[in-house]
Amino acid sequence: MNKRNGFTIIELLVVATFLIIIAILGFSQYTKLTNESNNAEKRTAINAMHYSLEEGFYVKNGYYPEKLEEGTLPTMDPALLKDPQGKKIGEKDSSYRYESSNCNDGKCKSYKLVATLVDEDDYIKESRHK
Repeated sequence: MNKRNGFTIIELLVVATFLIIIAILGFSQYTKLTNESNNAEKRTAINAMHYSLEEGFYVKNGYYPEKLEEGTLPTMDPALLKDPQGKKIGEKDSSYRYESSNCNDGKCKSYKLVATLVDEDDYIKESRHK
């Protein structure tokens, strides 16, 4: 009797299909977790900027800055001015925006901080004083 050892093509296709499905599910979960982590990082950075503007800059100066730059908020880690992709606030394609309003000679009465989140609405913090 001739006996063949090995797997049939059907068995190999079933195993390959199963492995592909597992890989797709794993990748989608990895992407979801990465997006959630980046969104949390963005919220933390916006909250830190907001707190530094309100409790540091405004208390000391009585107004808000027209632009946010590295030296503007000495009470905050300047690395937080960069989004998870390394783009500084205000740069093209940055996830962070600082929108000052009612400005006169670089002194502003209000602002809005915005973080563009993935698969969620924008995260927005506005000035307490208007």
